[in-house]
Amino acid sequence: MQNRITQLFNIKYPIIQAGMIWNSGWRLASAASNAGVLGLIGAGSMYPDVLHEHIQKCKKATNKPFGVNVPMLYPNVQEIMDIIVEEGVKIVFTSAGNPKTWTSWLQEKGITVVHVVSSVKFALKAQEAGVDAIVAEGFEAGGHNGRDETTTLTLIPMVKEQLQIPLIAAGGIATGKAMLAAMILGADAVQVGSRFVASEESSAHQAFKQVVVDAKEGDTQLTLKELAPVRLVKNKFFNEIQDLYKTSPTKEQLIELLGRARAKRGMFEGDLEDGELEIGQIAGLIHDIKPTAQIVEDMMQEFEEAKQFVSNL
Repeated sequence: MQNRITQLFNIKYPIIQAGMIWNSGWRLASAASNAGVLGLIGAGSMYPDVLHEHIQKCKKATNKPFGVNVPMLYPNVQEIMDIIVEEGVKIVFTSAGNPKTWTSWLQEKGITVVHVVSSVKFALKAQEAGVDAIVAEGFEAGGHNGRDETTTLTLIPMVKEQLQIPLIAAGGIATGKAMLAAMILGADAVQVGSRFVASEESSAHQAFKQVVVDAKEGDTQLTLKELAPVRLVKNKFFNEIQDLYKTSPTKEQLIELLGRARAKRGMFEGDLEDGELEIGQIAGLIHDIKPTAQIVEDMMQEFEEAKQFVSNL
């Protein structure tokens, strides 16, 4: 299946495994790439030496293309970018920052750059900055949500209407049917996060994976817009946030409650009460933990079946 995204990344299927903090280590990224999609290492949860290790292990585990996702809000971003160049990574997804800051610098070193956005406005800014492709992520997603709460169903066609470069849809996509729907709306590919959290190769704690599998409709909610909008599973920590909101808190009070390493405690260490449990709304449709290769195979089979069904309407 060839289109602008499969050609850009030299992959078999137009699917990107999202580079999620505490979930997307080298095991997941290499398994995704070996399955014919683009695997991404999530650098947001890694110290520089840890990122070094994950990139090196990923290179040994796959001879297929893979990339690194870099949230640009971290203070050591220069060191992270230097490691990516040093290790010869050829694909970088940037997020949570101004794409103008790093796009040209990376491209001059032969690196393909994709930027993650949540609105038409920021999609156009990223295109102006010269990125090679864009991920437009809807409100349903677990991370990088927009404050405007624009859903994927409306965001993708609105971005497509004004965009010239390749478009990747994200937010609420975990099935072949959703993949087909996104592509009918104008996407060249899809980025999948939550479904890969519940994979055997994900670096998430087993207890968090089980929370994802057990999640039902309404078990997640977008919050912390004043800091960085994020969708959380409703647990003890989430309830503490809600209680604090009743007092009309300052941004500083929210930061104090959040503290440090809250996401690590929840997703990586399995603290289901006091940890930050980030996941998308689509968790309500995820019912099992599977090998990454099986997830890809199931998605593509359903995609082809859905395409045939639509053609018969």
